[in-house]
Amino acid sequence: MRIVITGGLGQLGLALQDVLIDHDLVIVDLPETDITDREAIEAVIQEADPEVVVHCAAYTDVDACTRNPDLAYQINALGTQNVVLSCEKFGTELVHISTNEVFAGNCVEGYEEWMPLDPINAYGRSKAIAETFVRNLTSRHYIIRTAWMYAPGGRNFIHAIIAKARSTGEVRVVADEIANPTYVNDLANAIARVIQTDQYGTYHFTNAGACSRWAFAGEILRLAGLDQVRNIPILARDFKRASTPPPFAALHNVAGAAIGITLRPWQDALREYLETHSPADS
Repeated sequence: MRIVITGGLGQLGLALQDVLIDHDLVIVDLPETDITDREAIEAVIQEADPEVVVHCAAYTDVDACTRNPDLAYQINALGTQNVVLSCEKFGTELVHISTNEVFAGNCVEGYEEWMPLDPINAYGRSKAIAETFVRNLTSRHYIIRTAWMYAPGGRNFIHAIIAKARSTGEVRVVADEIANPTYVNDLANAIARVIQTDQYGTYHFTNAGACSRWAFAGEILRLAGLDQVRNIPILARDFKRASTPPPFAALHNVAGAAIGITLRPWQDALREYLETHSPADS
């Protein structure tokens, strides 16, 4: 199968390259191709003539999106519209990567795939608009929502917790923000499976189970052998940031489970990640 991956040099794009190694892959990313340039992305898809486009490219800095909502809209919404229109024009299936931040986070029981969108920040709004374009402009699509994704390389929550713990002997972590920690390799494997099904629709692919940021940090410290570090719970209102994240935005995998696609518990995925990657890689 020939597959185009937009944002192919990002964390998920790189994981997908490993998982989809037996397929004919076309990697699209900056600076060669900008998804906000409709003619450019259309030309790439026309030339590649893929069966599937996996659209990972996005502006994912949530706080930066709040500071510059117009840019978030330009990249996440209109950029996705360009990709969708190109896929529809050339008869290509689309996988669109979305987020739990399309929800308000006021449902303590968590969210199933068909529940109404109600984003509360600029990033979430831009991704909700992108989902609307996908649903309205092409029928052969998969919308994949995920949450709290981590991957080796660069900085992530795991790296930040371990670095802070080692430098100060304590961490202060938000205890009233709930979601699903998700290992990028498990997400990539789920995507690779769903594109073989022709079961178009919306899916929640996260590692199973949900927790607070504080509980996530506690498990990181335990598995990293840093149990002696003080893990101090704080409230979101005490952690100043530009964006307001949805407080209770755990995702439930109902649609994927119905066709046999589930992800392992987040604790098991985190354990493998820390056994495989040193903290310097996290």
